[in-house]
Amino acid sequence: MKLTLFTLFTIITAFTYWLRYINLQHLKLNGSRVPEGFEASIDAEKLSKSSAYTFAASRLGLWDSLFDNALLILFLFGGLIATYDGFIRSLSPDPILSAILFFLLMTWGSTLLGIPFDLYGTFRIEAQFGFNTTTARIWITDFIKAQAIGAVLLVFLICVVFWLINWSPQQWWLWVWGFMALFGLFMMFISPYLIEPLFNKYEPVTEPGLEEEIRVMMEKAGLKVGKVLQMDASRRSNHSNAYFTGIGKVKRIVLYDTLIKQMSHAEIVAVLAHEIGHWKKGHIWKRLLWAELMALAGSWLSFKLLLWPGLPGMLGLPADISLPAKMVVLGFIASLALFPLGPYSAWRSRCHEREADRYATDLTGKPEDLASALVKMSAENLSNLFPHPLYADFYYSHPPVVERVQMLRNSSVCMIFVS
Repeated sequence: MKLTLFTLFTIITAFTYWLRYINLQHLKLNGSRVPEGFEASIDAEKLSKSSAYTFAASRLGLWDSLFDNALLILFLFGGLIATYDGFIRSLSPDPILSAILFFLLMTWGSTLLGIPFDLYGTFRIEAQFGFNTTTARIWITDFIKAQAIGAVLLVFLICVVFWLINWSPQQWWLWVWGFMALFGLFMMFISPYLIEPLFNKYEPVTEPGLEEEIRVMMEKAGLKVGKVLQMDASRRSNHSNAYFTGIGKVKRIVLYDTLIKQMSHAEIVAVLAHEIGHWKKGHIWKRLLWAELMALAGSWLSFKLLLWPGLPGMLGLPADISLPAKMVVLGFIASLALFPLGPYSAWRSRCHEREADRYATDLTGKPEDLASALVKMSAENLSNLFPHPLYADFYYSHPPVVERVQMLRNSSVCMIFVS
């Protein structure tokens, strides 16, 4: 079985690398042509820079992936997990403390090994293409904050989960699922107030007249939002974006200050109309419901498999490895089994994005505003305008931007014809 799993892992990994390869080859063949309707924002020089950025980011991603996969092979297939597990168990006989040490040290080790790739991506590639504005001090401060918050949350989750397992050995899968679901909702409530402000400064939109235009559009949509804020994203990067955060009465709109500088008011309103479309079409709760149903099924199946004595043997490991080690083995096997669902999840997401585009068009009555905003965002972010269709099918949560712009402009023509 170990050889079978290794073969399956190798096939899946090779397939993902092949997808990466054909995506870059597709860009080589088409990357010198400015798409129709993009001429005002993208010229030959910008297109060349966009292609170079895609190739540079892809190369870094490839080396990062190769390194991670090499470590995974050594850790799981090379048997290092058994050695690591024995070391952790020698530190403490307490199952909860042992689980905390197991996952915390493993997480920190993985993070530390990934630092060189993160640094190169931020201070080399992002800087080379004019995106990086962060300083070494900000990077270090962000890193320490993220690790501290992550460690606190991880320790809390491990304590509760393993306590539930000891408290209810036969039904823990249901209790753990319920706790994780509630914890996720709780984090959606508190994150905008307790965690996000630790990294960025949020303040009311300072652009004259913009907040009023946004609120008019919100009222037209029948959606109440507590605050419309701008975020100092330019302290770290010149990439632009906008998003909704929170849930229920703590919903709020956040605009990158870079986005405000790059776009007209009408374009910003159109982008937010798209985000509102996700709320009005029920995409948020549908995604939450789907995720929780999958988590419930996964929790029950994990309960069954973790009781199975043959689980460690699937990777040639001793049967007496700890529960945390068995969880890692199960997580790896699950990642192989769930790989075919990736394209389906991406397809569902793209369907939601198209629905949100249509809603934004109906709400504003100006599809050209959203089309123009997408063109500007793709130009400013040096997005790949020519992804291979198969690559996009597997990985793109949004339809390729050229396709989206064409659909919006076709609907604009239809609206003009009808009117």
